[in-house]
Amino acid sequence: MIVVVEGPTAAGKTTWCRRHVGRFVAGYARTGKEPADGPALARHWARVAMRRWAEAEELERLDGVAFCDTDPIRLHYAWGMAALGLAPRAQFDRELAVVRVAMQTGRLGFADAVLVGLPDVATLQRRRDEDPTRRRRNFATHVQLREPLRQWYATLDALDPGRVHWDLPTDGTPKLPEPRPERSSVALLDALVEALPPLRTAVPE
Repeated sequence: MIVVVEGPTAAGKTTWCRRHVGRFVAGYARTGKEPADGPALARHWARVAMRRWAEAEELERLDGVAFCDTDPIRLHYAWGMAALGLAPRAQFDRELAVVRVAMQTGRLGFADAVLVGLPDVATLQRRRDEDPTRRRRNFATHVQLREPLRQWYATLDALDPGRVHWDLPTDGTPKLPEPRPERSSVALLDALVEALPPLRTAVPE
């Protein structure tokens, strides 16, 4: 079983993982040295995703259940930025293409379960202010991504009911669904992208 813990910035993902699951696949920390070129950046995120997915598979082998602090597949971020008109549609298309290849070769997949925490904006802001130890870059932009993130996982849940749990329970891990028989499902990826609201195309490269 592989479980993803998701939510907007300051939703409490890392805190929840540390409190309830012990070891887990940590979220990616930006270095500031990520490629600026669009195709190179798409390949970079695919490499990050595949590395984190491999870590999850190894934890699953050792512990039976592996938890990931944020989804190794970060397509919801690229889709959300395009949906908000903050990034070009072309960048999402690039990232989608490399993720699709990674799925076809079995090096990336959908988690068996996703726990999504969606605190309201006031709560996110309060948590940000109460945690001086964390630098939350571009906080305002990440708060805007709350709604696209909800749309992404609501669409996934509609296509494959039971996969998404809409809470980060304070008393620990909720009852999880059965493991999915096919994680690297290109058909599910294609259906998800097709079912999402149309993206804007006005943002130039």
